[in-house]
Amino acid sequence: MKQTFTLLILLWTFALSAQEVVDFENFNLAVGTSLNDSGEAGGFTSGNLFFPNSYNPDFDSWTDWGISAQTDTLTPGFMNDLSSIAGGGAEGTNTYAVSAAFSPTIMSLTGASAEMGGTGTSAAFSGMYVTNNTYAALSMEQGDAFAKKFGGETGDDEDFFLLTIQKFLDGVIGSEVVQFFLADFRSVDNNQDYILKDWTFVDLTPLGKADSLIFSLSSSDNGQFGMNTPAYFCIDQITFEAQGPPTSVKEVFTKSFELFPNPSSIFTTIHWPESQQATAAIYSMSGQQIQTYNLQTGNNQLDLSSLSAGVYSIRILNEVGWQPQLLVVK
Repeated sequence: MKQTFTLLILLWTFALSAQEVVDFENFNLAVGTSLNDSGEAGGFTSGNLFFPNSYNPDFDSWTDWGISAQTDTLTPGFMNDLSSIAGGGAEGTNTYAVSAAFSPTIMSLTGASAEMGGTGTSAAFSGMYVTNNTYAALSMEQGDAFAKKFGGETGDDEDFFLLTIQKFLDGVIGSEVVQFFLADFRSVDNNQDYILKDWTFVDLTPLGKADSLIFSLSSSDNGQFGMNTPAYFCIDQITFEAQGPPTSVKEVFTKSFELFPNPSSIFTTIHWPESQQATAAIYSMSGQQIQTYNLQTGNNQLDLSSLSAGVYSIRILNEVGWQPQLLVVK
């Protein structure tokens, strides 16, 4: 069964929205350098996003957000708290953002103030790339003076490190949640245990429109004073809908795609009408990327046999931007 009229309308709405990508390259950092002090600005601005920063000169310590081009993936400990375990930015870039999220931290559209109840400025966030910070990743992998080695000595401990993302809109925290595991040792098969060391795209479309996003971390390793796992993670290549309405109805039709049968249990077909190649990706509703496919013009068959029954988000990326649609697996 081909997509319903309702789903097509939703697709048209998203497909025509211009996309902005925040990649932090505007800071022009030399490789191996970083910024953890924003001075009187109180934070860092890249594109149309603001990342608050609090710096203590007495201890050279910081919270919330830093900007980094550090590449050290080998040095353990808090002195290496501004590196990504992936060794640089997403998609081969140099610069990325690091969060020291000892308590929930926020990023906001410029002109939006969640604390003051919002200003009416909002956007639909499409997604972003996420990976572990080197300090946190090596702590989970090796253990340290404060935190345990994930999995324990036998590898059977059901440890996890979870990033939770919520939205702020006009001063109200939304009920929508995206959760993404930065490390997960809960499987009965220890071969499935992992600590994320690559940049991975997280789908944020379940959140809907927002003026700010709130990030919080949780871990299976906790002590008297809270979480023992170092409260750091890295983000890059944040994509969201720029302000302004779609350009034309004609443009909608030329950029849509068909998905059939939907629902399905074994396979589905994407009919991609454009001449340029594109990439399709399937995500769980918690934002975890599950499968990717390279699309050619015409019909492309996707194997769904390894997917559990449920609702997924399928998204196509080409030079226009992201186009999303729901996929139901029976």
